[in-house]
Amino acid sequence: MLLTRASEYALLSLNVIRKSDKPIGAEHLANELAIPKSFLAKILQSLAREGILESRKGAHGGFILTQSIDTISVSSIITAAEGRKPAVFDCLSYTESCPEGAIGTCAISPFLAKFQTKIDEFLHDLTLGDIL
Repeated sequence: MLLTRASEYALLSLNVIRKSDKPIGAEHLANELAIPKSFLAKILQSLAREGILESRKGAHGGFILTQSIDTISVSSIITAAEGRKPAVFDCLSYTESCPEGAIGTCAISPFLAKFQTKIDEFLHDLTLGDIL
C-alpha cells in the first residue's frame, strides 16, 4: 500500500504550494497538476486537518504551508493523505488480510515487522525538503 495516488497528489500539491508566497486554491492546483478537483480537495483538507497546511477562506483564500519543508516528515504527509500509517505489508496492520489468518504464528511475520520498522524510521526522518 505504501504510496497510492493520494500520496502522490499530496506531494505534488505541496511542491506547488511551497513555491508560492500566497495561498493557492484547490481549483488552481487541480488545473495545474491535472488532478480531479474533488479528489484533490479531500487530500488538501486532510493535510490541513493534520496541521501540514492551513486553509484560508475568502477571495484570496487557499492553502499555505504551516511550517518549513525541512520539518514536515514524509510519513506525516502519507499518513494524512492515506488516512492511515504507511504500511508496506497490509497483513501487519489487518489480520483479516493474512492468508493464513494467523499473524502471530506466521513464519515471516518477524521479518515483515522489522522491515516495516525500517520503512517507518526512514519515512519519519525523510522530510519534504529532502525530496523537493
